Amino acid sequence: MRLSTRLLPALTDPLNSLNSLCFPSSHFSTNSTSKSLSPTPMAAIPKPSIAAVDIEEGIARRFWIKFRKEAIFAMYTPFVVCLASGNLKLNSFRHYIAQDVHFLTAFAQAYELAEECADDDDAKLGICHLRKNVLEELKMHDSVVKEWGCDLFKDSSLNSATVKYRDFLLATASGKVEGVKGPSKLLTPFEKTKVAAYTLGAMTPCMRLYAFLGKELQALIRPSESTHPYKKWIDNYSSEGFQASALQTEDLLDKLSVSLTGEELDIIEKLYYQAMKLEIEFFNAQMLDQYTVVPLTKGHDRAADRLVIFSDFDLTCTVVDSSAILAEIAIITAPKFDQNQPENQITRMSSANLRNIWGILSKQYTEEYEQCIEDILPSEKVEEFDYEGLCKALEQFSDFEKIANSRVIESSVLKGLNLDDIKRAGERLILQDGCASFFQSIVKNKSLIADIHILSYCWCGDLIRSAFSSGDLHVLNVHANEFTFKESISTGEIVKNVESPMDKLKAFRGILENCSNDRKNLTVYIGDSVGDLLCLLAADIGIVIGSSSSLKRVGSQFGVSFVPLFPFLVKKQKEYVEGSSSHWKGLSGTLYTVSSWAEIHAFILGW
Repeated sequence: MRLSTRLLPALTDPLNSLNSLCFPSSHFSTNSTSKSLSPTPMAAIPKPSIAAVDIEEGIARRFWIKFRKEAIFAMYTPFVVCLASGNLKLNSFRHYIAQDVHFLTAFAQAYELAEECADDDDAKLGICHLRKNVLEELKMHDSVVKEWGCDLFKDSSLNSATVKYRDFLLATASGKVEGVKGPSKLLTPFEKTKVAAYTLGAMTPCMRLYAFLGKELQALIRPSESTHPYKKWIDNYSSEGFQASALQTEDLLDKLSVSLTGEELDIIEKLYYQAMKLEIEFFNAQMLDQYTVVPLTKGHDRAADRLVIFSDFDLTCTVVDSSAILAEIAIITAPKFDQNQPENQITRMSSANLRNIWGILSKQYTEEYEQCIEDILPSEKVEEFDYEGLCKALEQFSDFEKIANSRVIESSVLKGLNLDDIKRAGERLILQDGCASFFQSIVKNKSLIADIHILSYCWCGDLIRSAFSSGDLHVLNVHANEFTFKESISTGEIVKNVESPMDKLKAFRGILENCSNDRKNLTVYIGDSVGDLLCLLAADIGIVIGSSSSLKRVGSQFGVSFVPLFPFLVKKQKEYVEGSSSHWKGLSGTLYTVSSWAEIHAFILGW
């Protein structure tokens, strides 16, 4: 169990203390809700995924940060992965270009309408310049297909996603936004400017997304690689010229939005989010007639397959380590001073003493943890993956974790906690952005046979179960330690189920052994710390989230490779040979790194 070395400042009101621990104020959204704004139904905007944003930053930058996970979903679409790999079939690319020509024609028309509505000469000039860039982009598309000697519009009827996106864009540019008059009925220049701002709000995501994809895909092409069939497309969207156009679009959106009210900015945010979703749908709708490595569950057979997801809890699923939460509950609910307590109640020390003891325990844990890491590392980095050597090293690490847990129990810092307080804290616990929605998507997916298991060092399984009590996530299987209670008050003792890396591995293997033999298991383990290493490696697919330096340091010394997931998938797609198998298998010595749950969701389930 990782003892958190940082507690939030104790507050005088226990309820407010728990709220501050589980609900930092920066995680609340200040956006007002409003009804659908376009002919296309619009989903509710997700809460901010960032802790804080510089108030001096423009709205375009703020919206991109907030909805960047949608860009991840676009990047992980089968079409983009195939295009990035270079093995996208030519007919699929032709079909995409034809769809994009229809869309870009509407894009240019939308710029023209926005230019008419703008009341500022500089804004008009900027929009006019961007429109010319779109027309140049259409010429680029034309030159690409001429090289192949084909007709763009032959057999290229519009698909529903292109129609939906085009209609949304032109409706917005025509002022057909709920609560906004059409351009012909706008009486003042300011009212027209609002429509120009709304239009830019619907167009900016496309520009920024393509600039993002261009850069991401360009980074995967080696300088010496000149045979990539779609290099010209990638070069265009990663070029300084296109990057500048995306930035200019964002600057214009910021400028046109300066004088708008909060309610009007909310409208732009909804339009921005809707455009991002339509972009993902546009990529997902592209014609593909080939094997793709994404999403992972694409070929899942309910009759023969079982997906088994394993995940750590602390700092993998959560923003705050559970040890800090439990310690803070103990401290803020303890008596302020040592005093006589009723004989029928569990005796507790004062909050000041608890805080002092916790500080000592945390400091000792940190110092010994760092020393233990040093002690288990081999003197020299091994050349080949050494799973057996890693197991022996982590047995030593396991001894350290168990001693640390015993020290916590003996200190009595966990004595006297009320079960209801623990459950309330769990219900209010902030999970990593996208974590709960990923698990919910698996649970609700009727085409999947899937099990989800949480393997955690957490001292109190009730905290975990409460954290997942909403959104149909009560079905998750929790494997953790448990508090012992006397009349709903913790005794300070812990039922030790999962204390160490070896315990986690034992639980992992036991779960799989207990699975019925009527299906083939595909196992995925998601973790963030040294304690997860053995399970990460034992799973068919081990995904490391976050940036734990100790995890990577220990793994690397024993020959473990840490590979960014998206570049690996592009490589896997590129190397796929028609008719061959593309299985994943554990104990390969390779783990895949991601920066967010959006990547995990996009890889395993898709959009």
